[in-house]
Amino acid sequence: MTDERTARRRQPPRPDDFPHRVVHTIRFRDLDAQNHVNNAVFLTFFEGGRVPLLRDPRYGLWVEGATYVQANLNIDYLAEVHYPGEVVIGTRVAQVGTSSLVFDQAVFNKDRCAGLARSTLVLIDRESRKPRPFPEAIATRLRAGGGAVPEVG
Repeated sequence: MTDERTARRRQPPRPDDFPHRVVHTIRFRDLDAQNHVNNAVFLTFFEGGRVPLLRDPRYGLWVEGATYVQANLNIDYLAEVHYPGEVVIGTRVAQVGTSSLVFDQAVFNKDRCAGLARSTLVLIDRESRKPRPFPEAIATRLRAGGGAVPEVG
């Protein structure tokens, strides 16, 4: 029996498998003692791929009086990344729940998949700090997007 993580490792994705992509310049300070990008920096890469979707008004995911919190993050490290250079972070919506979003992401360096992530974010009320359901218009748009977050309007 093959679990989902093992299957993802065997068939690494390509950048165009992700409808949303951002480019990040690798900084010298991202390196560790082995002279490759530190594994902790991958968290920053993945965050840099998700945040534009959540905060850019074109995507209409920001909900007044609410915020997103990360509930889970799983990373598979597939290859080293070195300085200097750039990475491309690909992001797609994998699942939409009542108040949660699951993102699939990948970091690419020189057309090679260097890391995979699956993260769950939960929309919470800013005051009560309790999960808050997505407004129906947002949930419908996300479910219809097929992994993409369609722009509003």
